[in-house]
Amino acid sequence: MITRPLLAFLLSAFSFLAACQEKRPANELVVGMDLSYPPFETIDPKGQPSGVSFELAKALAEDLKRPLRIENQPFTGLIPSLQNGRLDCIISSMTDTPERRQSVAFSDPYLSIGLALLVGKDSAITSLSELDQPGRTFVVRQGTTGEVWARKNLSKVTLLSLDKENAAVLEVIQGKADAFIYDQMSVWQNAQKNPDSTRALLEPVQKESWAIALRQDSEDLRIQINKFLEEYRARGGFEKLGDTFLKDQKEAFQKDGIPFYF
Repeated sequence: MITRPLLAFLLSAFSFLAACQEKRPANELVVGMDLSYPPFETIDPKGQPSGVSFELAKALAEDLKRPLRIENQPFTGLIPSLQNGRLDCIISSMTDTPERRQSVAFSDPYLSIGLALLVGKDSAITSLSELDQPGRTFVVRQGTTGEVWARKNLSKVTLLSLDKENAAVLEVIQGKADAFIYDQMSVWQNAQKNPDSTRALLEPVQKESWAIALRQDSEDLRIQINKFLEEYRARGGFEKLGDTFLKDQKEAFQKDGIPFYF
């Protein structure tokens, strides 16, 4: 039996939720991203979303004529949130893989990149053929393709899986791990930040593509997104993002003859 105080509380709660729903635009585009991965997904000094993926999400929402809302979540929670309907799509430097396609759909790729290695400054590792040896410790970030690749291809090393990029980098800086397996862009960036303790091995251990993730029943939205990506590229949108957020990396990669992403 529901008492009067409890009934009043429930009615008040339902009224509050209804009011919140009324304030929320019915057609808003809810985009999930993990804002801990600069310069792609990050938070600016004012506490607002920033980076390559945020600008891409803004341009997409404008193209679709829908108000944008960013949901900041840990990377490992993005796909579950997409599946349960909390998100319309994910724009968070996510690699399109056969494993992920079992649970979500993907747009056409918008960026090509490779997995690379951040190693200690004085590490004996100089090539890919020297990776899988007993006594070595490799660090990966949880839920990334770097972790998937390492678990599939490295059977003799000890794998340490951490949630945050900074924590993984620190393991290499302090000499607790022999290498950190991550994308080429971040590996280069972290080596530049820590030149006295690390160096980058940018030869890719695996090439991959980033794409926008959607629910498998969102075919209409997928078609709209693919059309947007094609037009955005044609009008120089990706080139502008590269020049704005990745200028130093772009110049360094071109100098070393490494293909640049977009």
